[in-house]
Amino acid sequence: MSKEPFEQFALPNEVRAFVEQSVSQARSAFDGIAQAANRAVAQWQGQAEAARAGASEIAHKSMAYAEQNMEATFEFAQKLMNAKDPTEVLKLQSEYLKHQMQTLSTQAQALGQSAAKIVMDSGKPKS
Repeated sequence: MSKEPFEQFALPNEVRAFVEQSVSQARSAFDGIAQAANRAVAQWQGQAEAARAGASEIAHKSMAYAEQNMEATFEFAQKLMNAKDPTEVLKLQSEYLKHQMQTLSTQAQALGQSAAKIVMDSGKPKS
């Protein structure tokens, strides 16, 4: 019996070199996969952050537009209460509807542009 207890498990040099090379290649492959996964997660997080920020912007704009529209409605109601005859009521109503349609069109366009910006920004890779 030899003095080395694991001598019976000793690998020939060629086998040892092959195993070491295989382990090294496996480590390199794993490192590459891990780096790719980390890049993918970082990109996804950037896209999610861009979408969250954009959604927050749209929510704030929507609230501001709702406040503007309610203020215009209250002003219209105040003018109606001071109208002197049905002709003035119809004139006020026509002016209000025309103004609100223009305002709503502008607001919808702005919200659409914000939504398009979210889509474009979320598709951009983050560096």
